[in-house]
Amino acid sequence: MTDANAALVSELVDAGLDRREARWLVEEFVVGGDLGAAGALRVAAKRRLDGEPLQYIIGHWPFRTLDLDLDERVLIPRPESEELVGVALSELARGKVVAPIIVDLGCGSGAIGLALLKELGERGVSASLVAVDESFDALEVARRNALKHRLHAVSFVHSTWFEALDTSLRSHVDLIVANPPYVGDVEFAGLDAVLRYEPRDALVAPDDGGVAGFGDLRVIITEAFDWLAPGGVLVCEHADTHRPAVLQTAASAGFLDVHDHDDSAGHPRVLVARR
Repeated sequence: MTDANAALVSELVDAGLDRREARWLVEEFVVGGDLGAAGALRVAAKRRLDGEPLQYIIGHWPFRTLDLDLDERVLIPRPESEELVGVALSELARGKVVAPIIVDLGCGSGAIGLALLKELGERGVSASLVAVDESFDALEVARRNALKHRLHAVSFVHSTWFEALDTSLRSHVDLIVANPPYVGDVEFAGLDAVLRYEPRDALVAPDDGGVAGFGDLRVIITEAFDWLAPGGVLVCEHADTHRPAVLQTAASAGFLDVHDHDDSAGHPRVLVARR
């Protein structure tokens, strides 16, 4: 880092920014030491100090092997979802499917499905992806990320969960992945205010059967069985309070091979249910 850039970092830290975030912003906005960009940098710093997520200010963010374009139309992918991709890859390897059909429900930026498509391709596996979202804006972002990473074996479907999927996919999907909304209204009100910048519909779900934020998860788990091929698997992220509910719902839906994974912090996080 040049002396000029170091001085800009110190200026942002003095204004109240975390030093690591200050470095990221300087590296992003002052390209090649162009001090003419200092004005844009200071605007960006003001946005961050006002509480806007760094990922939206920068406009892109790493997710596994991808660099995803992001904006306020989509949820910011979390490390737990990176772990979900790892679980899904392991489950696909167990199934030994040569050319898997994958459905990513509530795809948002495309993070989970596109990461799977890319990493499977690097392993010589020719997968195809159906990316589903009820938000046209989210689908636009996902399309842009697919083009950015030259991932072409993907189709985009505007749908609320399974409602508008082509019925020819019934009993033919090898992997369904989902990171649906799973925060209840009451819980959301007490969470970090930075979440107000993200699309609320991607975070908050209705309560169901006395379980906060479980409404969308119940729909996905209950309906997934009919879309999966024999041996196909559902891999679904959920709240750390949802383990009993997801296991019971999966068993009631007809899944016989059901288990739940902790995330790296030791919290219940990822349901795996195989048909």
